[in-house]
Amino acid sequence: MTSKQRAYLKSLASAMDPIYQVGKASLTPEIITGIREAIDKRELIKVSVLKNCADDPNEIAHMIAERTQSQVVQVIGKKIVLYKESRDNKRIELPPSSRKGTA
Repeated sequence: MTSKQRAYLKSLASAMDPIYQVGKASLTPEIITGIREAIDKRELIKVSVLKNCADDPNEIAHMIAERTQSQVVQVIGKKIVLYKESRDNKRIELPPSSRKGTA
């Protein structure tokens, strides 16, 4: 993902509310399943890490991304933005990649 594409996704996410909250139990299989289903439908989601969660939001973001095959767009404080391009429910058109030598 290019910095231009990441900036575009950040701008889309700025108006979004978190649809999942990670709390004291941290990442449970149920939360991962729910996030996977949501990201498959929406492509871009925001997740909130509650104050009672002892885990680092950056670590949580990367664990979620790994388990859902998504990409971390940004982590600001206790808010995580994730993106995964959908094959069936394509909603977001990313700006074209301007890197030379990539297809």
